[in-house]
Parts: sequence; C-alpha cells; structure tokens
Amino acid sequence: MTDSLKYSALLQLIDERSEAFRSSVAAAPSLDAPVPSCPGWTLFDLVQHLGTGQRWWAAIVAAGPAEAPPAKDAAEVPRDLEALLAWYSESNELLLSTLREAGPERECWAWWDAGVSPASSWGVARRRVHEVLVHTYDTQLAAGAVHPMPADVALDGVAEFLDTCNSTPAAWPHEAATIHYYATEGRSWLLTLDGTGAWPAPLTDDAAPASVSATGTAEQLLLFVWGRLTLSDLKIEGDRQVFEQLIAWVPEE
Repeated sequence: MTDSLKYSALLQLIDERSEAFRSSVAAAPSLDAPVPSCPGWTLFDLVQHLGTGQRWWAAIVAAGPAEAPPAKDAAEVPRDLEALLAWYSESNELLLSTLREAGPERECWAWWDAGVSPASSWGVARRRVHEVLVHTYDTQLAAGAVHPMPADVALDGVAEFLDTCNSTPAAWPHEAATIHYYATEGRSWLLTLDGTGAWPAPLTDDAAPASVSATGTAEQLLLFVWGRLTLSDLKIEGDRQVFEQLIAWVPEE
C-alpha cells in the first residue's frame, strides 16, 4: 500500500465527507438535476447509489470472510428530499457502526482481493472514504458549487485507486509499460504493467524510466483516475497510448 490512513481517521473521514455530500445534495436545485460527471444520472440516482453502497458494504463487513457478497438492499428509497437525506444518514451510520464494531483487521469479501489493498474492514473503510469523496464532487458539480478537496485525502485517494482498481495479477495484454504519476503536492507513484499484472508502488529515485507520466494536483489526478477529468486536464509526457490502453482494459483473471 503506497499511502494509508489510520482506521480511526478513515472512519472520521467517511463521516465528514458524508456531511459534505448531504450538504451539497441539499443545496442542489432539484433531485432531478442531472449529474454532469455521471452521464444519465440524476442527483436522486447518485444519492440512491451511494446510500445503497454504504448499506451493502456494511453487510459485507458484518458477514466476515465469504466467497461472495450478500445481496444488495432492494428496499424502496424515498424520493422526498428530507426523507432521502435521512435515509442516507441512516445508511452511512450503519456502515460506520459496523466498521467500528468490526475493527480494522476483520477479513471480508472484496472485489479487489487479488490486488494490493487488503480484503478487510480497513480496506473497505478506505475505499468508502474515496467513494464518498468523489461522489461529493459529483453532487457539488450538479449543484454548481464545487469546493476544493482536502489535499491529504486526495493524495491517499490516488494511491487507493491504484491499490484497488489498478492492481491485478491479470496479465497486461500489451507491451510492458510503466506509468509515473506526479502530484504537485510532492507525492508520486509508479504503476508497472506487464505479464505479471498491474502493480502500484511508491516512485523511487531508481525507478525505471516511464513509458508515460501524468502530472497534476492531487485532486486533478484523483478525478482523472476516477474518469472525471481527461488527459487534456493534466501534463502528459511520453506515450499517451498507454493511458488509453489502461482506461480501456478490462482484466480477465
């Protein structure tokens, strides 16, 4: 794991970022407002998605080690703003209370279990921090008032994305390549792509030359890896095709 936060800090961040999420939803003109960064979704869809996700991961952590996740909650979600926000608050508190009870070491099912990030309540907490962080950006965009992300949280978000979404033992189907990510706040990461899979690590002085590199603020890099920004929003040096291949890649294990 390239960067990490303590478990207690992750739980606090879930709570803090969820409050920012609720505030941005409440400030939006309508629950029917489109979310520009999630094409085809309304603000209601986004709240439903995030709240259902909080409940689902609470059930996953509560179940402990398992070969498959439990079914998602199929209960109807209220469409009234006040009731919807209350439902989301309940969803978030269910996740937090489950994580508190479990502690950081409890193993559980996770879709990233073959990668770098652990399949544990700690790994779940870290993933949910950044899920809420990015979806708060989405809601703020829909509401027309985007606020800067906390830089330290965005930095960990880049590392977390590499540890989960860009970490796999599935063989890279193209010519071996290396990607360097540089955050202007002073942090950097390496992603190696070859026949052994895709593996992230901190970028060291003796690292192999990059096939391609991307430089931006932590927030810009995070929004890029999450698909909210494009290559044109960053400083790119090297073979841009590697990024295009990575974005299009669906690993088969």
